[in-house]
Amino acid sequence: MSCSPFDLRDYYFKDLAENARRLTEVHVKTCAHCREELDRLRGTETALLALPDEEIPQRIGFVSDPVFQPSAFRRGWDALWGSAARLGFASAATLSVALLVFSLTRPVPQASVPAPAISRTALEADFSKRLNDAVGKAVAESESRQARQTRELLAASETRHALETQAMMVRVQEYLDVEKKRMNTLLLASNDAGSANGDVR
Repeated sequence: MSCSPFDLRDYYFKDLAENARRLTEVHVKTCAHCREELDRLRGTETALLALPDEEIPQRIGFVSDPVFQPSAFRRGWDALWGSAARLGFASAATLSVALLVFSLTRPVPQASVPAPAISRTALEADFSKRLNDAVGKAVAESESRQARQTRELLAASETRHALETQAMMVRVQEYLDVEKKRMNTLLLASNDAGSANGDVR
């Protein structure tokens, strides 16, 4: 866009009046932007003049012209995808090929060895043995636990009995000491009474 009050395109193609052309020349000499726009106009004209002249076509092309017809591959492709029956057949054929390739390329399954037949009596005997072992183990653990608890109770009872016996012995010893002191006191008192009465023993 020019900052000149005049159209630079008219100036370039010499469509301006003399006074307007002079004013535009003076402005273009002082305005860098307008000079660039004139240079672009010159480049565009040069590019257009460089194009070769071509003959104007004599008639307009129609869709029915052979130039606009699709190739044989395109016509076959459109015919295939344009028909539901053909499309269904193509889908079924593709699925069949895929299944065939899968069946030919999948690994062969290994033959499994059947499990040996187990008789009912063997199962019952095994179950009975396991049950007896479990019951025997539980009984042994219970008896061991009860024996341990009995030993602990006996040990505690013996300890308590020993402590009670020791306490009783201490009490008996204290009682004997008291009785001994009382006897000594009585003996001393009777000796003192005898000496006061004149009895000399």
